[in-house]
Amino acid sequence: MSCLASCCVSLTCGLCTSVASGITKRSARIGYCGLFGVSLIVSWILREFAEPVLKHLSWINTSDNLSKEWYQMQAVLRVSLGNFLFFAILAVIMIGIKYQNDRRDFFHHEGWIVKIVIWTVLIILMFFLPNAVISVYGVVSKFGAGLFLLVQVLMLLDATHSWNDSWVAKDDQKWYLALLAVSISCYIGAFTFSGLLFIWFNPSGQDCGLNVFFLVMTIILAFSFGIIALHPKVNGSLLPASVISMYCAYVCYTGLSSEPRDYVCNGLHNKSKVVSTSTLILGMLTTVLSVLYSALRAGSSTTFLSPPSSPRAGGKKPLLEGDELESGKGKNETENKPVTYSYMFFHLIFALASMYSAMLLSGWTSDSENPQLIDVGWTSVWVRICTEWVTAGLYVWSLIAPLILPDREFY
Repeated sequence: MSCLASCCVSLTCGLCTSVASGITKRSARIGYCGLFGVSLIVSWILREFAEPVLKHLSWINTSDNLSKEWYQMQAVLRVSLGNFLFFAILAVIMIGIKYQNDRRDFFHHEGWIVKIVIWTVLIILMFFLPNAVISVYGVVSKFGAGLFLLVQVLMLLDATHSWNDSWVAKDDQKWYLALLAVSISCYIGAFTFSGLLFIWFNPSGQDCGLNVFFLVMTIILAFSFGIIALHPKVNGSLLPASVISMYCAYVCYTGLSSEPRDYVCNGLHNKSKVVSTSTLILGMLTTVLSVLYSALRAGSSTTFLSPPSSPRAGGKKPLLEGDELESGKGKNETENKPVTYSYMFFHLIFALASMYSAMLLSGWTSDSENPQLIDVGWTSVWVRICTEWVTAGLYVWSLIAPLILPDREFY
């Protein structure tokens, strides 16, 4: 048995070494995405199965009246705190890096075995902290998660404008037709989905004024996006307007589906567990996509992830550069070249995403009558609805800002 255990340990160490070296040779950005993905899996597993273990830890189990949901929230927040500290520390270390000959550039791309060990140790240490520290982190995470939603919206705006610009730049009729087809499809999808929401969240015979207000606002915003974008004085396009309209309809749905199960205007209350799980999966998916987009888009010098020292003329370069640049090789050739993206902001996005994922898995740390329901409660509702309105405001501002501030240059 001891021989078998030794073999398992050796194989595990060998696997970690191989993975770390593989990350070094390819893209550090993908490596950080993988580490973040592992943290989500660990959070989910511990949320479901860590309760019996946590009950035996005296500094965590301080009362006999603690519910299963409380232990689930503790497990999620502690993993999130370790993940947050890991990326926050990296963000602080990377402050001020402008050129690739900076010694800290090596630590960003290399040393993966050390970083994986540090990440693991931080996760474990969080389970030795007193409950008071975790409670404070739970409160702070709400603000961090809100900030991540704002960053997520900025990424969506960046992605839609880049998508539109890339198709327009082809200057071909078939691409213009494709733009029109996608735009019309997104608008049809947004309005059809909004109609379904009226059926689900405005049951007949019930006074659901709040839900109706949310849905009417979503439809008005969708119309407003198209009108403003197509105005002769606005340098806009129908594609971003339609995509943002569809996103707002989706966010409105996630907000309404988070209403308490006993709320009469929640027409999906009979399928609350299914809806809760689907909302969590969609929320996690958008989080992962945002993190992946930040990692990949960071390679383009036209994005807001780029530091001021980065040349802005390289927007057509591949999002993932060659292995030599990403792994730190060929240093003599690139010694005085500026970095292609902000390492500090890159790690900050991961730190905020750690907070947001914790809020999703813990229902924004609000009490719920059923621990099986995830991300349910009025806190979740208003966070989602406010996110929709902020998205609308930012998009409209991106259209009218050049008119209001003509002397400013907008990228």
